[in-house]
Amino acid sequence: MAILEVRSVFKTYVTRGVETPALRGVDLTLDEGDFAALAGPSGSGKTTLLNLCGALDAPTSGEILLDGQKLGDLSEAQLARLRLHKLGFVFQAYNLIPVLTARENVEFVMQLQDVGSHERRARAEELLDAVELSGLGDKRPLEMSGGQQQRVAVARAIASHPRLVLADEPTANLDSETAGRLLDLMERLNRERGVTFLFSTHDPLVIGRARRVVRLRDGRITSDEVKPGA
Repeated sequence: MAILEVRSVFKTYVTRGVETPALRGVDLTLDEGDFAALAGPSGSGKTTLLNLCGALDAPTSGEILLDGQKLGDLSEAQLARLRLHKLGFVFQAYNLIPVLTARENVEFVMQLQDVGSHERRARAEELLDAVELSGLGDKRPLEMSGGQQQRVAVARAIASHPRLVLADEPTANLDSETAGRLLDLMERLNRERGVTFLFSTHDPLVIGRARRVVRLRDGRITSDEVKPGA
């Protein structure tokens, strides 16, 4: 079942009257349960496409459907609700709130969803345990390593039970061993909890672990490969 549909999407940025095409007619369908990577060099359009899929930006033309809803038909308030309830985000720079503890960072999205305090805390503790951070819930981001912060970001991303998690260069700031453990975690969440993942990456480690690899160059999809046995 398709969870995400990108239909003939173009994106052009205009700076001081100069047009810069970022995406040139992209078509992509992501199925529920996919563990997929958008791969390509810097400037290929990976992050632009990820931001469009996450309703953080709008295409110049074409349409995007998430869970059957056309994003272009939704108001800003409706898009905000969709991001809150159906999407999880893992950013390259972690984007944790520095004054909050790891547990409070994980609880934050649930608080926006009006989940009760007892349920929030219990779910946050469960998720921190799932990402192998049990006992570190009271630490603030700056007291944690980069790998630990990224795992908090993953726990936060799935706390709202999203339909889709979008991860922008999730291993960019990590050494290969830490990156491998993070990918182990994401694979387990995909397999055991049915979380759908879409990464943007140029990391060979992520590309090697993804079950589907969509390659972009100059704003166009050049190949879309599902690995044997995926």
